[in-house]
Amino acid sequence: MTFAALGDCAVVVTLGDPASESALARVRLLAEALAEAGLPGIVDIVPAYATVAAFYEPARFAGGGQPIYESVCAALAACAAAAGIEGRRLPRRGEDRLMSIPVCYGGGFGPDLGMVAEQCGIGETAVIARHAAGDYRVQAIGFAPGFPYLAGLPESLRTPRRPTPRTAVPAGSVGIGGAQTGIYPLETPGGWQLIGRTPVRLFRPRERWPSLLRVGDRLKFEPIDPAEFRRLEQEQRELAPPAGLEAARALPDDAPAVEVIRPGLLTTVQDLGRRGHRASGLPLSGAMDSFALRAANLLVGNTEDEAGLEVTLLGPELAFSADVIIAVCGAEFEGVPAWRTLRVPAGGRIRFGECRSGCRAYIAIAGGLDAPPVLGSRSTYLRATLGGFQGRSLRQGDRIGLRAPGAETARRASAHAGSQRLSPGILPAYASAATLRVVRGAQAGYFGTGLCDAEFQISAQSDRMGLRLAGPSLALNRADDLVSSAVAPGTVQVPPDGRPILLMADAQTIGGYPQAAHVIGPDLPLAAQLRPGDRVRFREVALEEAHQLAAARERELAYLRAGLRP
Repeated sequence: MTFAALGDCAVVVTLGDPASESALARVRLLAEALAEAGLPGIVDIVPAYATVAAFYEPARFAGGGQPIYESVCAALAACAAAAGIEGRRLPRRGEDRLMSIPVCYGGGFGPDLGMVAEQCGIGETAVIARHAAGDYRVQAIGFAPGFPYLAGLPESLRTPRRPTPRTAVPAGSVGIGGAQTGIYPLETPGGWQLIGRTPVRLFRPRERWPSLLRVGDRLKFEPIDPAEFRRLEQEQRELAPPAGLEAARALPDDAPAVEVIRPGLLTTVQDLGRRGHRASGLPLSGAMDSFALRAANLLVGNTEDEAGLEVTLLGPELAFSADVIIAVCGAEFEGVPAWRTLRVPAGGRIRFGECRSGCRAYIAIAGGLDAPPVLGSRSTYLRATLGGFQGRSLRQGDRIGLRAPGAETARRASAHAGSQRLSPGILPAYASAATLRVVRGAQAGYFGTGLCDAEFQISAQSDRMGLRLAGPSLALNRADDLVSSAVAPGTVQVPPDGRPILLMADAQTIGGYPQAAHVIGPDLPLAAQLRPGDRVRFREVALEEAHQLAAARERELAYLRAGLRP
């Protein structure tokens, strides 16, 4: 085993050659051992190819007398030793789960089948036969929830990706991308060559394990005709409804609620994220600026992970049917005082004017929003129409129920309503020209010009998945063929065009681009408040310093928590 840091939040354990069956078997065993051990402070596990990424909370490993990174590595090594990873008999192929996936090839289901046949110099019937005859192995789940990267594609079917990705690939599409094949569980953009489609739903958010497939599974494709596709599609619809389309709760007219009069540019329900499901390809999601949401919740007496509203650039107008105590933290908007508590009477409204600074504000309401949790979180994940309010951004006329605050929350909120505000000294140093601290990425040495040597601008093509950076192009000085591995909010990837992308809350769980750096946790709120046109530079710090900065931020929040107690 070898160990490497993924920023200041994870350790990546490598267990051999990515093309090795034995390495993949050890990956499965280690991932299972870590899940069963339930090590305190390990909050997520991502197996992929020959690696296992273990995500951790730095504060849970502090105070042991050695650096946090070394403590995490020691805990992982001890778990592996206890499970006998190196000496344990590896599973035989007959012991693996074998999944059969029906596929309707060609026509409207596989628009690129003819192109693949031409590229490979064989007929369409031969492509179908060879693809369906393959014995495939799930090496990773990522890119989108439930998306399997499958090894085992016959050499004769290797086909380059499309030069221009499609903006929307239908859910269930089976594609070829280079030497791999895979299945798109959701409608997403994609650049693989589409040769067929399956009616089987690979992503099932109502189940404890939301991905139908798991790393290490064997898979066979079974050709079917369009009539059988339609029959199975209806059967799947009855057994596994589409992801994220939660029924809106019918609210009585007199129920405490917040009504959307004007939705703003992008207003969503967010909490601190959906932990424990990265192995299924499900992103963390949650508030882009976690500090602002935590502070807003503390101001109104909630727990820090209570769901609130995330407001982006152009704010909403909201009406409240009951007396409420709220706090707005983060970006500053005209007409709404920031970083303090406000009492809004029944029938009252708040109107967000022009955004004067920053990009995102967070509205916390004493008691919280009555949005149903999905896979342990109320966060909205837009790509999968999952969580929040019907899995989408808010629209005019939406009514979201309000949960009655408990006695302690009500007491704490009332004690400070209208009078409590945060000292500027505790606030992050938001700026339109920000310097973000980073730790080195796994491929930091691959570039002739370092990330920290230049200034970048935030591109208009940025969103909750990532901030695209305009400016100098980072040229690779080596051409290694990288295998996809775990990424996280804060990872700075560099695609072939050399324009860096800073991954944010809704980022995919694994990626194949070189990782130049990783923005440290305490500085992600600064990144979240950058808007298109703002400038950013990067400054490298040591991993141990990053952990010290994270500990200092947690101490500040602990002081705030104590100071807000009535």
